[in-house]
Amino acid sequence: MTVVTMQQVELALRKTLGKKGMSDEDVKRMAEYVMSFFGYTDEVTDNQLTPQDRDVFYMLEEEGLLTTTQEEVLLRKGKLWRTHFWILKKDQILRLATSDEDGKAKDAAKEDVYDQLSDEEWARHRPSMSGPAEDKPPKDETN
Repeated sequence: MTVVTMQQVELALRKTLGKKGMSDEDVKRMAEYVMSFFGYTDEVTDNQLTPQDRDVFYMLEEEGLLTTTQEEVLLRKGKLWRTHFWILKKDQILRLATSDEDGKAKDAAKEDVYDQLSDEEWARHRPSMSGPAEDKPPKDETN
C-alpha cells in the first residue's frame, strides 16, 4: 500500500492550486483538510461528506488528485443500493510532489550512476592494455 505524507500532499497542492493563485497558507490548510479525511485510508464514503466538503472534493477531482467510484449491492427486497466513494490518487500526488517546477519528474534513480563510482572502482574494472592478458579473466583478490 502506497503512503503519502502531509508534505507530499502539500507539494502536490502547491503545484496545482498554488499555481492558480492559492496562498501558501491556504495550501497548507487544504493539505491538512485532505489528510483529515484520507490520513489512514485510500477512500472516503461520499455520504459522510457535507455539501461543502463535496464541493472541495469536486475541485480536487478537477485537479486530478481525487477520483470517484461506486459500489452496487442488491438488497433482499430486490432494490439496488449504490455507495459512492472518493479515492485519493496517491500515484498522482507522489508524481507531482517529486516533479520539478516544469512538471518533469525528479528521480534519484535516474541520476548518472557512473558519477557515483569512485576512482578505485573505475581502476578495478578498467581493462588492462598489456596485450594477451586481456583474454584471461581478472584474478579474484578477495580470497
